[in-house]
Amino acid sequence: MNKLTHEDLYSLEQYARLRPEFRAKVIEHKKHRQLALGPHATLYFEDRLTMQYQVQEMLRLERMFEPELIQEELDVYNPLIPDGSNWKATFMVEYPDPEERKQALARLIGIEKAVWLQVGDLDKIRPIANEDLDRETEDKTASVHFMRFELTPGMVAAVKAGAAIRAGIDHPAYRVDLDVPGPARDALAADLA
Repeated sequence: MNKLTHEDLYSLEQYARLRPEFRAKVIEHKKHRQLALGPHATLYFEDRLTMQYQVQEMLRLERMFEPELIQEELDVYNPLIPDGSNWKATFMVEYPDPEERKQALARLIGIEKAVWLQVGDLDKIRPIANEDLDRETEDKTASVHFMRFELTPGMVAAVKAGAAIRAGIDHPAYRVDLDVPGPARDALAADLA
């Protein structure tokens, strides 16, 4: 998949004019790129458009226009764009109440390793999680993890041929197993080359 370059980005002035329309487009796009895994966990699948939005928002918030700083942002977010044989996602453990969240994160150590995706009846795909830095301690896991799901050529072909995708978590303190709905399945298929 194409990585973002400076030429793909709007200037601060252009983005200020286009932001409402661009933001609406991205919000609509993201609807089919999120997958609730039970009541307290969600996978947000990233792609080129979601990362362009993230970079544009960072540049806007930080009022960044220097080429070197823009490149630093691109270097941070480009690794989250799928490469054609994988899916990349932000995984979030979501408990609105701070005390409940604190207790849950202590119970859910290792949850990022218990997430899985499955194409048809092929082997489950376990994520490569948090390549940038370790996000858990011996006392708790983080509420946000970054994941990469690597597919074999056979899995890619099966998805392209219409195979169902399942997803789940098999952590002792949090279990879920579900079919990926059609629109999300189609979005994931579009990420593959």
